[in-house]
Amino acid sequence: MGELSDQEREVLDFSGLTWRSVGLREQAIRERFDVSATRFHQILRGLLRRPEALAYAPTTVKRLQRLEERRRAARS
Repeated sequence: MGELSDQEREVLDFSGLTWRSVGLREQAIRERFDVSATRFHQILRGLLRRPEALAYAPTTVKRLQRLEERRRAARS
């Protein structure tokens, strides 16, 4: 795996921000990363499994991992 790319670090930094509206967040994703919100979340989910991401942004990664686990548990 190795080191995180600049874009991967930017995704993690962006994911640590809070937003007043989902619409504003999705618009910012499109403008900043030039991808759909769906693709952004696919990239983010992949990052959450990487130890490099945890080392770079432990608070953000742990929070998002907990949210993912809650969603998974709710679906079961």
